[in-house]
Amino acid sequence: MITHRFRRSATVSVTLVAAMIAMTACGTSDAVVPASDAERVDGGTLVYAHQQEPQCLYGGWIEQAYISYQFLDNLVSLDDDGSVVPWLAESWDVSDDGLTYTLTLKDGVSFTDGSPVDAAAVAYNFDYWIAGGNSTASVWLDGYYASAEALDDLTVAIHLITPYPRLLENLSQSYFGIQSQQALETRIPEENCEQPIGSGAFVVEEWNRGENVMLARNDDYTSPPANAKHAGAAYLDKIDWRFVADGVTRVSALRSGEADAIYDIPALEWAGLESEQWELQKYVTPGRPQQLSFNTTRAPFDDEPVRKAFIYSLDRETIVETIGHGVIPYDGNGSVSQATPGYSQAAADLYGYDVDEANSLLDAAGWTDRDGDGYRVKDGKTLDVVFPYNAGTIINADGAAIFQAVQEQAKATGFKVKLIPVPPSETWAGKYAGSDTYDISAGYWTSVNAGILYITWRPSTEEKPNFSNSAFYDDADLGAIILEANSTADVDAQNALYQQAQEYIAEHATAFGLYDRLSTLGINPHLRDVWQENAQGGPTFYDSYFVE
Repeated sequence: MITHRFRRSATVSVTLVAAMIAMTACGTSDAVVPASDAERVDGGTLVYAHQQEPQCLYGGWIEQAYISYQFLDNLVSLDDDGSVVPWLAESWDVSDDGLTYTLTLKDGVSFTDGSPVDAAAVAYNFDYWIAGGNSTASVWLDGYYASAEALDDLTVAIHLITPYPRLLENLSQSYFGIQSQQALETRIPEENCEQPIGSGAFVVEEWNRGENVMLARNDDYTSPPANAKHAGAAYLDKIDWRFVADGVTRVSALRSGEADAIYDIPALEWAGLESEQWELQKYVTPGRPQQLSFNTTRAPFDDEPVRKAFIYSLDRETIVETIGHGVIPYDGNGSVSQATPGYSQAAADLYGYDVDEANSLLDAAGWTDRDGDGYRVKDGKTLDVVFPYNAGTIINADGAAIFQAVQEQAKATGFKVKLIPVPPSETWAGKYAGSDTYDISAGYWTSVNAGILYITWRPSTEEKPNFSNSAFYDDADLGAIILEANSTADVDAQNALYQQAQEYIAEHATAFGLYDRLSTLGINPHLRDVWQENAQGGPTFYDSYFVE
């Protein structure tokens, strides 16, 4: 039997929920699907089980973007077809030289602390991001943003250093959620971390660290994006945003009725939930896929043929299809995911599974001997590969299983891969961030366009460091292609340049793709109009309501 959240208290602890789930996880329960014309029940508390808890409730990590989307409004939103539509900005103009974006804001919108959403507040947010208030917003704007100014109460001008035609697209990402200037200026950082102030459909009521965040409806909400399904305040009273790290536990919570919606469905569970008639949603994240990049500054992967040999050693598509059960999309492109405009299939297809070629390249590179375990040796040194990955944060259980298969297949051609699961505490401390700490790095980066290449491959210099270039690959020719692409106004010409950059990266074997990152949701059919926003695939609960 499904118990509706609007009939139950929202104060049940996560510990108690876990205990209840443990007693019921052995069975399955088909979803009870209400009639299509079932009556809407306004109010109630939606219980949502998310997999990761951020350090702050806003910031530059995708998990922060997902929750902040519920209480921070953006200037613009992205529609289903990828077009930019109004949100806090109701209209905009771009100067002929492409260097000034003038946005007109909606009138009468207030932050939930009562201060106005005006041009001064928007301009302040841009300067705040650039000054370090949001690291991801800053790297998107770095090198392009010059200044922002309030022309009047509702008109803000964004001035650029050089043309950046995809600016508005990029501003649709939740990293660019607008916060109260008053709150940022008058409250201590810890307060803004724990209870950010926006103008969104919900407000942060309480954060119980390690358990959940309670979000309460903003009854005065007046500023939904143009692609929302209704206007006015949200239908729900509250959202109980719980942190449940284990995927099987989240699925059990959905089946038992302890959660109304869950995030990140394990691939193995997908077919079962689908057959039981739970509503499932899947968003293939544009931007950088889940890829592996080589540290090009030290042996063994400072040698391009050795990098190519490693890629040829792997039957990547079979690994992903086997572990991903047809749910996780294989992607051979190491720089841009197949959901991204400007994707290069040629870059994705450059390397197949070819053990003979891998062995030939390693022999030619001097790795001709093998030790008793079959690992290659050169000048008395084993072909060791240090491969740390961020377990439980960037990489989920399915990803970890894929990496284990990579480790096993690379062994056949003589690579000794040391897999190191890095716990969240060490991830945040940057233990494996330096060029002297790893040989292979795993990760993704969400984006709405191939401009992600600017962040992940722009050369790093002393004057302009690029800490996101995990391959430490400083190539002026590649950087020039990406810079030209970013400022090219014609979309087809821009995408051709982005494709050229992807093929350059593939040809030099600085990174290779494994699979595309997914944003997946499982939803109780008694909950309607949950949708995934189109910039990053995060859950959107503003339009959601229960039926009975």
